[in-house]
Amino acid sequence: MATESTMVELGTTAPDFALTDAISGATVKRDDFRGQKGLLVLFICAHCPYVKHIEKSLGELSADYANAPLGIVAISSNDAANYPADSPTGLKKQAIANDFQFPYLYDESQAVARAYEAACTPDPYLFDADFKLVYRGQYDDSRPGNGVPVTGKDLRAAIDLVLAGKPVPKEQKPSIGCGIKWR
Repeated sequence: MATESTMVELGTTAPDFALTDAISGATVKRDDFRGQKGLLVLFICAHCPYVKHIEKSLGELSADYANAPLGIVAISSNDAANYPADSPTGLKKQAIANDFQFPYLYDESQAVARAYEAACTPDPYLFDADFKLVYRGQYDDSRPGNGVPVTGKDLRAAIDLVLAGKPVPKEQKPSIGCGIKWR
């Protein structure tokens, strides 16, 4: 059953995190992204059909913004014991296959997902330079099977406004996807 994002209040401060990158093994912290114009935190996973639907586009998005003053990090908080594809090994395979150019963190305790009030995958959160939430919503209007091309237009528009120092419109559509697999 599809789950919508919680639509956390705009202006909320990005909760801190320090998690292991499934790709490099390094610890990545929220504050590693200080000095950027924005921080995009993507709650995704390897097995969800909604994420699989956009994963190639996420790789393209990461390449398109690779030289921009934007931090990007993905976090998987799913219970890997019951969803082994979402283990760090599965996340690394997904990242390599889709050319993710961002750290892909594993939230084994699920504490970070709870702090962000993440509800589904994908569940994007875009913060400004002060780590204040300016966008939480859908990637675009495409869903598995609806025939709408995957472009990332909603998220890209918000990112472009943040990078230009302009306000992001407050009217935003919730993301929809697989519910986070809580233990």
